[in-house]
Amino acid sequence: MSKAKEQVHSKFKLFRGKLQKGNAIDKLAKEAEAWVKTAKVAPKSVGIEYLEGDGRLVLSIGYRDDEAAYPIKLSAVDLGRVRKLKKGELAALEKKMAAASAKVAQVICHELFVTEDHEFVMVFMSRGA
Repeated sequence: MSKAKEQVHSKFKLFRGKLQKGNAIDKLAKEAEAWVKTAKVAPKSVGIEYLEGDGRLVLSIGYRDDEAAYPIKLSAVDLGRVRKLKKGELAALEKKMAAASAKVAQVICHELFVTEDHEFVMVFMSRGA
C-alpha cells in the first residue's frame, strides 16, 4: 500500500459539462481523462458537484506534477433514488457502493453527487490504460 503522504496534493483542475441522459458523465469524463494525459500529471482525487438549476456538473481533479504521470479512467454508476436518508437506506446505499466498486479495477478514489430527483450517482477515478 502507498503511504498517505503520496496522496497529498494542492493543485486542481476544473471541468464543467452537462449531465447526460441516464445520469452519464461520459463527455465530461473523456475531457478530464484527455487533460490528465496531455498535462502529464499524477491525479490524486476527484470531486464532482451537480448544479440543479441548469443541469450542469462541475468536476475537479486534484493532482501532483512532481511525480510520474499516469492515465485515469472516470466512470459513473447510478445507485438509485434515496428519499429520506434513513439509517436502513444508508446501509443499502453502502452495499450498492461496494458492489459497484467491485466492478472497477484499481480504484484511486470516488465521489458522490445527487440529482434533483434524489438519484445518487457514484463517480470512480481509477487507473487507466
